[in-house]
Amino acid sequence: MPDYLPSILTLEHFGVWSLLPPVGALGLALWKKQIYPALLFGVWLGWLVMNEWNPISATGATVASIVNVFSDAGNTRVLLYSLAVGGTLTLISATGGVAGFVNWLEERRWVGNRTQAQLVPFLLGLLITVESSITCLVAGTVGRPLTDRFKVSREKLAYICDSTSAPICILIPFNGWGAFIIGLLSVQGIESPVAVLFQSILVNFYPMAAIAIVLFTILRKWNIGSMRNAEMRAHKEGKVYGDNAHPMIADDVVEVKPIAGIKHRAVNLIAPVVTMVLSIVVGIFLTGRISAGPDAGLWDIIKASSGSTAVLWAVIMSLLIIATLNLFRGLSLNQFIDLIFKGMGGMIPVVSLLLLAFALGGVVRELGTGVYVAGVISGVLNTKMAVIGLFLISCFVAFSTGTSWGTFAVMVPIAVPMAAALDGSTPMFLAAVLGGGVFGDHCSPISDTTIISSMASASDHIDHVRTQIPYAMVGAGITLILYFVLA
Repeated sequence: MPDYLPSILTLEHFGVWSLLPPVGALGLALWKKQIYPALLFGVWLGWLVMNEWNPISATGATVASIVNVFSDAGNTRVLLYSLAVGGTLTLISATGGVAGFVNWLEERRWVGNRTQAQLVPFLLGLLITVESSITCLVAGTVGRPLTDRFKVSREKLAYICDSTSAPICILIPFNGWGAFIIGLLSVQGIESPVAVLFQSILVNFYPMAAIAIVLFTILRKWNIGSMRNAEMRAHKEGKVYGDNAHPMIADDVVEVKPIAGIKHRAVNLIAPVVTMVLSIVVGIFLTGRISAGPDAGLWDIIKASSGSTAVLWAVIMSLLIIATLNLFRGLSLNQFIDLIFKGMGGMIPVVSLLLLAFALGGVVRELGTGVYVAGVISGVLNTKMAVIGLFLISCFVAFSTGTSWGTFAVMVPIAVPMAAALDGSTPMFLAAVLGGGVFGDHCSPISDTTIISSMASASDHIDHVRTQIPYAMVGAGITLILYFVLA
């Protein structure tokens, strides 16, 4: 989200100890398969370092840092947006939108097998490029009833949502992503930042590889690592998630029985989703126009826009559309309010995860993790190795911090002057940073995009991360080979 990006460019860091919180949190999460205590542990480790290894002071600082998450208006809007999404999803199911949409597709014989069911969220992920979180949410919301019907695992759906959202937003940057990168390039004195950004798309191999791998996986049924077990379980046993899984959204949110007396209509799903997408476009434009002024250009408007404000108002508009379509047509006002709160209650795990992720991101920034890791490649002199190093370091920084935009803020000021010093291609150096940032954004367990993908698909979050990483590593491997050959 552009408006709550922290100031990540600090002059100090804590050296190798700055790696302790992200590494500790990730290790505990993968070991115990419990993301909440792992994130809390990571936050505590960070404050332990900054409080000179005093565990009592670190504990107090940990609690204070979690509370301070709400001091950022952007963070608070994202948490409210997540709660409101729960109400929207519950109302869509209760008003027969999910059942009506599935029946509508089946009547037209557009979706008749597992492959076609997976292609629906994939294509939605490619078509909606205004904001990565909205891309995940729409693809997961629309795709979940179809993939459940044809026994596709929730892990597979989460992977499809996650691996199309951030990659497509960076490849078609007519959004906040593009505006932010152009702003970073302008600060570096690039005369034609828009041209450099679009030239970098041609050599931004990672997001291309990520999307291509998703399509190949769907069409060729290429299930590797833990995904193979998940798909066999879903296909043969009919279990879309494992027995020990903890879906990000409770079943009573995503599997609400339609209210008696309300006709099952596809419009009860399509109208709120379309409203949400259009509202975020309008919201980005309006918030950007207000901040940038009436004479600002398109890129200035996008750059000045508030992403969290836009998504919050988008989901509120979707709730109003559901009310307009169904209130007093089988849905009473009391039922409408009760279902909203029921849905919000089911989103408590998501909000708790986001809250801890924001707190961990804050402590990682305080430690200067990104600045320290970026400094590792400052002495690289070979152009080819510089590009490869930029990509790898950007992958690690984004994965550790959970923010692609924060990674861009750290790495672009390093990549641009490095390209000039080594007489390299600025678009190539930029692409390496952008691709690495995207890798971390859709793989990191503390990334909001990854969390929302788990939420939209109602998947266990750790299961989603574990099943997606092998595909991301394949994409990263392909990218490294291409940079080695072409850089």
